[in-house]
Amino acid sequence: MTTGPELAVTGSTGQLGGAVARLLADAGSPQRLLVRDAGRAPELEGAVPFVTSYADPERATAALAGVKTLFMVSAAEAEDRLQQHYTFIDAAAAAGVQHIVYTSFFGAAPDATFTLARDHFATEERIKASGMDYTLLRDDFYLDFLPLLAGEDGVIRGPAGDGAMAAVARADIARSAAAVLRDPALHVGRSYDLTGPEDISLAQAAAILTAGTGRTITFHNETLEEAYASRASYGAPPWQVDAWVSTYTAIAAGELSGPTSAVHELTGREPLSLAQFLAESHHI
Repeated sequence: MTTGPELAVTGSTGQLGGAVARLLADAGSPQRLLVRDAGRAPELEGAVPFVTSYADPERATAALAGVKTLFMVSAAEAEDRLQQHYTFIDAAAAAGVQHIVYTSFFGAAPDATFTLARDHFATEERIKASGMDYTLLRDDFYLDFLPLLAGEDGVIRGPAGDGAMAAVARADIARSAAAVLRDPALHVGRSYDLTGPEDISLAQAAAILTAGTGRTITFHNETLEEAYASRASYGAPPWQVDAWVSTYTAIAAGELSGPTSAVHELTGREPLSLAQFLAESHHI
């Protein structure tokens, strides 16, 4: 029987999981940090590293023994990511985890335009079938990624058309997750669509980025053929290119639009807009 804190957090060496772990530590919540390399685990008050991986069922089951609540950040994009998720969820159930909080994706569905949202839906279904209590955090596209979409020439390229998205700051997702994890019983069986405060198109985002960064950013609406051709040089596997392109086609289809009140409901504060995010991030 593994002894340790009853709250386990994955992804603490990454940006979202790391932010959640810091917020929990600041709130005085003891936690296990489930990591692949203990040497990379952040040093936080009340945090104990446990070495495991999503794809190793024996190690995961051992690391999760005695855990009541598990925060599961979706695995890094990979062709076998869904199988990794299934293995880890099954290990959590076998270890006796009572409640799993999973970072899913806005509009997760079996027929979602964004290909990876289909994997998130399948992960949700595996969690629901596991018998564990669950809370699903369905994150919209990250505001944090928008400044990175522009190429060296300052152009954002993709087949997004005039579609809009309710993009959300990673910090707001972290605050929302930490609120759930501090009192998970209040959120059993709930799904939260976590968005920013407004719908913005990529053309609007380009104008806000220009104003907020001092760099001239524009949006070029590619055709599907242009989108695939412009990404061919990266040498990425087909599933990865499909994921990249379908990010934009999901925006065009309106599947990432529709601001919600979930961030405010969970955190008591309004989510950041793109302009506010840029001001706070000092992208100058």
